[in-house]
Amino acid sequence: MQYKSIVFDAYGTLFDINAAARKSALVSSNSLLKSSWEGLAEIWRKKQIEYTWLQNILNCKTDFSDITSKALDFALEEMALAEDPKLRENLLDLYWTSEVYPETGQILNELNVLNVKLAILSNGTPGMLQSACVSTGINKYFDFIVSVDEVGIFKPDKRVYELVNSKMGYQTSEVLFVSSNGWDIVGATKYGFSTAWINRGKKPVERLPWRPNHEFSKLTQLIDIFD
Repeated sequence: MQYKSIVFDAYGTLFDINAAARKSALVSSNSLLKSSWEGLAEIWRKKQIEYTWLQNILNCKTDFSDITSKALDFALEEMALAEDPKLRENLLDLYWTSEVYPETGQILNELNVLNVKLAILSNGTPGMLQSACVSTGINKYFDFIVSVDEVGIFKPDKRVYELVNSKMGYQTSEVLFVSSNGWDIVGATKYGFSTAWINRGKKPVERLPWRPNHEFSKLTQLIDIFD
């Protein structure tokens, strides 16, 4: 199939979710942070995702920026790093400016010369996405950068995936949805998109009926679909 549009998840797919903790540890004099930044990043991300799911289930209203801050507070306390307010501030600042994975710019540039539209559909707020895309220079590649704030609920609720048609104008059958998050792939596949899972961590596939159409270890392999 020749896809007419590729819709990317943002955090963990284009943006390196470990970058903020890693960069903080590199310049910090805190020996605990230096030795445990990977654990901090893992807990932060885990709680961030769990909180979005809980918000959906409990029908609560908040945005991804607030959830990201609260998840960080949990992670800092669990890692015994909560007594350093400057660290918290620095981590949140770095998350907003973010950092892309090394291959992100290359694959976006390669796809951009093809007859295919590129877009982002993310849990992130419009402000977070704009900041991250502009600071990394990838905003120029996308026709649409769409936040779940448009519908007030997080992935994998089907109302988020419906934004691809209602907000972007892309038909479900024309879309390749790309994410590094297995649960996001489940939601997008169940909705009806063709999906590509960027499985950087060599994780097993989710034990659910909705499996990815493609599985790659890095973004650059997406070009193989079009070759």
